[in-house]
Amino acid sequence: MRAMVLRRAREKLKAEALPEPAPGPGQVLIRVSACGVCRTDLHVFEGDLKEPKLPLVPGHEIVGRVAALGEGVTRFKLGERVGVPWLGFTCGTCAWCLAGQENLCPNARFTGYQIDGGYAEACVADARYAFALPEGYSDEEAAPLLCAGLIGYRALRMAGPGKRIGLYGFGAAAHIIAQVAKWQGRTVFAFTKPGDKAGQDFARGLGADWAGGSDEMPPERLEAALIFAPVGSLVPAALAASAPGAVIVCAGIHMSDIPSFPYALLWEERVVRSVANLTRQDALEFLALGPKVPVRTRTVPYKLAAANEALADLAAGRIEGAAVLTMS
Repeated sequence: MRAMVLRRAREKLKAEALPEPAPGPGQVLIRVSACGVCRTDLHVFEGDLKEPKLPLVPGHEIVGRVAALGEGVTRFKLGERVGVPWLGFTCGTCAWCLAGQENLCPNARFTGYQIDGGYAEACVADARYAFALPEGYSDEEAAPLLCAGLIGYRALRMAGPGKRIGLYGFGAAAHIIAQVAKWQGRTVFAFTKPGDKAGQDFARGLGADWAGGSDEMPPERLEAALIFAPVGSLVPAALAASAPGAVIVCAGIHMSDIPSFPYALLWEERVVRSVANLTRQDALEFLALGPKVPVRTRTVPYKLAAANEALADLAAGRIEGAAVLTMS
């Protein structure tokens, strides 16, 4: 099979011909049709995340069809369309798993990080961590739902019921979750890089009530903020823009250091928290919710062989919506 392989951090992915994997017990073989290019892939590529399996096939927003069933798999049928997200395995026995917090499992393994992912024509996945996908989305449109959508959904849920919500960094996750927030009746304030008029127009086109630079104050104080850009200085900026009792959610797996800030910004019971990974329950809830909104994804397609170009465009902020590798 064709695959794009990371052999060392910060070295370009190499196009290679690899043996097609065979599903073991409890696994499915998936014929990949599309795979989203996520900012987490960029963090793996750049060495920000320190424990990848090398060599590695990246990619954890996988859409494809079940091509073979491992022993004991009854959940899916041959030919069924499935999606595979970041969370690829948990132990099921630790305190976090037993408490319904499998996203914090210390024995977890992640797709496209410790498990070969979807920058390839085929992959294997634990059937327990794969999901049937809703109709109404093409393979390309469905791919961003599997991380940008899921992490955005978890971050929005963790932010609480606040009606005035700020989205810092209007990329793949924000462009999805802005639609959900508007559907829920919230007021959405979109923050982009200062001077990014195209990004602000993009946000308004998806229903944002206000859009401006991250160096600007919104017209109303925020009751919640989701920070998707991996920029630590946005934490005090969001606090400064927030109302008493607001919740600030850091939604990325990696972020630059948060600078010191005066206690006055945190006072009045403001909360700063992170979101880590996702749970299977998040996936079930969000994939059922998406068609109801309905969430529509804006995608920029790349051929599999152009994975390095997609990562470079993502790093440079040249993508509106989500980049997706297609295998055809």
